Amino acid sequence: MAELVYPPVIALCRLLFRALDLKITVSGTENVPRQGGAVLVGNHIGYPDFIFAGLACQPAGRLVRFMAKESVFRHPVSGPLMRGMHHIPVDRAMGAESYQLALDALRRGEIVGVFPEATISRSFELKAFKSGAVRMARDAGVPVLPVVVWGTQRLLTKGRPAKGMRRRGVAVSIAVGEPMDVTTDPAPAMRLTTELKSRMQALLDGVQQAYPDRPRDSSDSWWLPARLGGTAPTPQEAAALDEAARSALAGSSDPLATGNPSKTDEPRPDPRAAG
Repeated sequence: MAELVYPPVIALCRLLFRALDLKITVSGTENVPRQGGAVLVGNHIGYPDFIFAGLACQPAGRLVRFMAKESVFRHPVSGPLMRGMHHIPVDRAMGAESYQLALDALRRGEIVGVFPEATISRSFELKAFKSGAVRMARDAGVPVLPVVVWGTQRLLTKGRPAKGMRRRGVAVSIAVGEPMDVTTDPAPAMRLTTELKSRMQALLDGVQQAYPDRPRDSSDSWWLPARLGGTAPTPQEAAALDEAARSALAGSSDPLATGNPSKTDEPRPDPRAAG
């Protein structure tokens, strides 16, 4: 397919990275398949995660088709860009159709990106994973590619002011793990999902340990998980905040109220494919 939009967007992002003097490190790029389909599975700690997770595939010459909420495709600015980059809309009212679009892309040899946590983790720890990514990879006959990012929460994340996008010199670390074959393992999808999360936790631990930046003072420790001595919410506190936000939004009449321009999600798989 013609790629008239994706390359210029990548070039624009690189210019922005240079303007912000971001200290980007990427490891494990040799694990990205040079050809064929794969389901890229990423952790979700900030709105720019999809940009940096996709960046990890650039050395292999691969473009990632991220799954994003359908409302993002209706936005006057993000919509044309998302369609032009051939990302995949997820309409929860038509989950089976979205799932099929992703399968078709995988079978054409595309890399499809999903965030199995579904929403940004306010604790910056891994949340519970949904099993859709593993089911999708199994149905398409492709591997799962684990990718973790760290530092993106300092740029723009849920519940924090956007001024982080003006901060210069922020370190952003990206790590790609070895592809995980889920097509020949007869284990239930949820058990494989648990293994996938364990692999990603090990990747994330390594990235966090090697991360070069530390909070300047107590007021700057918000981006560090409580487990590591920071003041980010604990997973339990984050879950309570998420529940409160869901309750508040449940009464909203604005169909775009729950959207954000970089939030990606996985579809509800076709029940017939769940096995």
